[in-house]
Amino acid sequence: QVQLVESGGGLVQAGDSLTLSCAASGRTFANNVMAWFRQAPGKEREFVVGISRGGTSTYYADSAKGRFTISRDNAKNTVDLQMNSLKPEDTAVYYCAARSARYFTVTSPDRDYDYWGQGTQVTVSS
Repeated sequence: QVQLVESGGGLVQAGDSLTLSCAASGRTFANNVMAWFRQAPGKEREFVVGISRGGTSTYYADSAKGRFTISRDNAKNTVDLQMNSLKPEDTAVYYCAARSARYFTVTSPDRDYDYWGQGTQVTVSS
């Protein structure tokens, strides 16, 4: 069982940076593929970025490439999302998610992720 708690959301202006953090409980964190998703009002939840269990491989949605960076610290059970050059269209609730330890591939469908945080709101004003 993995419990996830996000933090770091807030209200920022376009062009600003923000770092989201996700703290995970459980002894198997290093065996979990991790990802960030987001959901804007009236839209479906979408994949933003994922990271492999060891942190050596990352996969970004086109909307995040070049602006967002994911990282993880398996010793601290944390995964961070550094977001730069934020745009109003980045406004959403951001969710941290983990796949079951049975799986080692980063995937984009949210149905592939077994554990979810409660979400943190990011609002980017123009």
